[in-house]
Amino acid sequence: MADVMLALSRTFANLRQGKIWLYVLIPALFSLCLTAGFAIWGLGVLVEQMLTYPPMTFLISWGLIWLAYALAYLGGWMAIFAAAYLTASLLAAILILPLMLKHLANTEYCDVAAMGADSFTAATLNSLWASVLFIAGWLLTLPLWLIPGLSLILPMLLMAWLNRRTFAYDALSMHASEDEWQQIRVQHKHPLFMLGLTMALLAHIPFVGLLVPALTALSFVHYGLETLRRSRNGALVTIMGD
Repeated sequence: MADVMLALSRTFANLRQGKIWLYVLIPALFSLCLTAGFAIWGLGVLVEQMLTYPPMTFLISWGLIWLAYALAYLGGWMAIFAAAYLTASLLAAILILPLMLKHLANTEYCDVAAMGADSFTAATLNSLWASVLFIAGWLLTLPLWLIPGLSLILPMLLMAWLNRRTFAYDALSMHASEDEWQQIRVQHKHPLFMLGLTMALLAHIPFVGLLVPALTALSFVHYGLETLRRSRNGALVTIMGD
């Protein structure tokens, strides 16, 4: 947990830099516009659609129309939030994270040599595949959201998994060799998930949540590069021919 706290402290310390704020605000504004657009043009359609499926149909037949509408609106907002967070995370992973990574690699982690290969293509494919799995998991677990408490827990766990699955690899694909990545993925599986869960919790705080996709990318870059630095025992690794 200490490594997670270190990554978070460095992430928020970076907010003193104007360039970092630029990287953070781009996905935030995109997410805000997307959420507003979905709410204006899609919420009503989602609610009407949900009212035609159980258990809302059962509630309506029992005369609990107000409860059916309440659950339908809750489900609609959760779907909008998940879609906005997913697309903002994709933007952060594919476009913003490489910029943050380049900035930090040239400043705070200049001693960590880049030993990966084809990072942009591999990272993009990883992010897209993680998004597909996230959507599948979201749809498969949707009936469980009606169980009291699970409507809060399941979105957190799904977002935590998405954060770890997307950003952990993307943050290291340029710098870690295949063997190093496999070692970090196995040995730091739980801390990486805890970092993803922490950022998922922050995503549910009003207004702060808009900043979370980019902050998540930044925190995983810090965690990944610091872990890689330690795994190399602080040695300055160079590549022949550079």
